[in-house]
Amino acid sequence: MKVTDYIVSFFVSHNIRYIFGYQGGMITHLVDSISKSNDIQFIQCYHEQSASIAAEGYARASGKFGVAISTSGPGATNMITGIANAYYDSIPVIYITGQVNTYEYKHQKPIRQMGFQETDIVSIVKSITKYAVMIEGEDRIKYELEKAVDIATTGRKGPVLLDIPMNIQRTDISPVDLSSYTDFYKKPLPDSLIVQEVISLLHDADRPLVLCGGGVLTGKEKLNTFLLKTKLPYVVSLMGKGCVDETKKYFIGMIGSYGNRCANLAFSWADVILVLGSRLDLRQTGNKNLGNWDKVKFVHVDIDINELNDASIKNKMLIHAYIEDFLYVLEKTKSTFTVKNDWIKFIMFLKEKYSQKNDIDRFLKYKTPYEALEQIGLTADDGTIFTADIGQNQMWAAQTLQLKPDQMFFTSGGLAPMGYSLHSAIGAAFAFPEKKVICIIGDGGFHIALQSLLLISQYKLNIMIFVLNNHALGMITQFQTLYFESNMAGTTSDGGYEIPDIKYIAKACGLEYEHIDDVMNKKVPDFSRGKIVEIELNELTTVVPKLEFNQPLYNMIPYLDADEIERLENRK
Repeated sequence: MKVTDYIVSFFVSHNIRYIFGYQGGMITHLVDSISKSNDIQFIQCYHEQSASIAAEGYARASGKFGVAISTSGPGATNMITGIANAYYDSIPVIYITGQVNTYEYKHQKPIRQMGFQETDIVSIVKSITKYAVMIEGEDRIKYELEKAVDIATTGRKGPVLLDIPMNIQRTDISPVDLSSYTDFYKKPLPDSLIVQEVISLLHDADRPLVLCGGGVLTGKEKLNTFLLKTKLPYVVSLMGKGCVDETKKYFIGMIGSYGNRCANLAFSWADVILVLGSRLDLRQTGNKNLGNWDKVKFVHVDIDINELNDASIKNKMLIHAYIEDFLYVLEKTKSTFTVKNDWIKFIMFLKEKYSQKNDIDRFLKYKTPYEALEQIGLTADDGTIFTADIGQNQMWAAQTLQLKPDQMFFTSGGLAPMGYSLHSAIGAAFAFPEKKVICIIGDGGFHIALQSLLLISQYKLNIMIFVLNNHALGMITQFQTLYFESNMAGTTSDGGYEIPDIKYIAKACGLEYEHIDDVMNKKVPDFSRGKIVEIELNELTTVVPKLEFNQPLYNMIPYLDADEIERLENRK
């Protein structure tokens, strides 16, 4: 059996049905082997960055790991953005790069390059992968594949890269003679005594709160059962959006620099916060960690011991465990919780008075982006997968969409590459052909991600794209307005930024197209497969609310009056 045939059979055995990539010289053997299999399909993505992020969308939607492949040199370097994104957002993806023949590779020679398109991709991606290795012997293929899957899918998940030279790919092997990987991950288990301490803390708390982060997404069913049973109020981080039922009474909103004001206020004034799978980074707690955090007791549950030890907030009880294991041990105690009525009343008051909708009505004249996202969310079916891009469109979506129990929400939190939502929508649509995928994107991200469009019509993918077109890089124009005296360099037409005609792009890619100029007078269309809806935004757009630098989390712009803040602090 040829090595590449073995690789294909390995992925088939793990129930992987699609491999995303771009054909190239040093990967031809692997693509050829994939094409000859009836159980797996190669998806030619027209750009390696598209492939690398589509594999992430596939992984997030399917619950399995994704696979993306490329040739050596520029093919490999084009995947770096997706690799980094998977690393920062903890997405399990196996990246395979072709490499020049081992006898053409420079190895330790003090020269820049020996083989054509030779590039030491392993050294380049060491800091943005959980594991990266060049496979220099065909007898190592089974071992390295098994190791790659184990590392990518256990602990804090993330990407692995295998660099495979051309001569290794085409070598014949005997699978029964290959050595296996044996040092499999041993997961930490939560200590039942520590869990009892957590229970005591929550029992004694005057103002308890649960923060649900991206680390919960694999254990969301157990989490939602826990929240429903305990009636503890809860918030989400940006990456945790989609892990809880946002239609329930005790859900408050999303925290962070662009969070909902009501959620940030509740988070700022809680006295015990149970943090499940979230990093407590500065975009959640405030730029300089301002506020009363030294008076708050945090219970921090996470599978990444380094994040537990390194977070900016130190007043914490640390629990190194998978969230679902922690919740399982908690559930076994059969503990009940009684949340003080005054805190619940205050939470309900915050949720009503400082809701996202009230903030928009109170502080914004131009409401079209929020009105559009509200309509999109209200008409979306159960089971819909939302992908949100980077910039203002991302925050409008995260602030506004109220996710139903079976809906998913994908966005990039750590690296934030523009174009993400379209690429990840492709992967999600392949993972779940029957589910509707709504891609939310700005004109800037749309322009960057054009190479993914043809895949939608080519494979008749169940994707609908909403382009929120403000003819600007809106998040940066908001910065420029605040800090650069509205000098719109590189962000508007006057500053040198232009976009192509979306209508003609849709036609060229075989997609339906609809233009909406005024959401107030025209309903956003219901879901339609293979369609682009361009929503024209005719004024300078803004995300509200927003946390400015060097401000505590509760003090977002537009600012509340000092007297109003004082009344809230006294009321809590």
